[in-house]
Amino acid sequence: MRSQVGAIHRIARVSLAVAWAIEGNRPYLISIIAIACSCLTSCASVSQHQFSEPAAGWQTKTGQLMYRTAKATLIGEAIVRLSKTGDFELTVSKGPGITLLSLRQDAAFAEFNASFTGQRWSGPTASAPPQLRGWLGLRDQFLRTPNQKTLRYVSGSETFLFRF
Repeated sequence: MRSQVGAIHRIARVSLAVAWAIEGNRPYLISIIAIACSCLTSCASVSQHQFSEPAAGWQTKTGQLMYRTAKATLIGEAIVRLSKTGDFELTVSKGPGITLLSLRQDAAFAEFNASFTGQRWSGPTASAPPQLRGWLGLRDQFLRTPNQKTLRYVSGSETFLFRF
């Protein structure tokens, strides 16, 4: 019985301390609650684009990519996947388990992740940053010539050379 009374006293002291803290900081508490509600509702209203998952009807090519700009050259293993409806996936790696870059794209939306530079972007292709225009142009190149063994594409100062 004595331990129960002690527990009740501890709970009462903590509750009194919390009530005092809330009373003394009420203007701040209201602001914090408003900010928290705003953050939670804005996160919930962000739309998430659903890409098609590769299926049996997708064409898959494996080979090498040489990507060159005035300042850098990247050479890696490339996996390209195309669906009949125009969905596109590109994965560039440097050996097993070391993904350097991944790109998923459909007619209106893209997701780009370059883990070797830390660059990430997703959104409508029409509003893509200028530095991604070359990468996002690859989908159209592969759709135009789906069965070529070699694909060379130049966009501004960027050159993409695929060999399958």
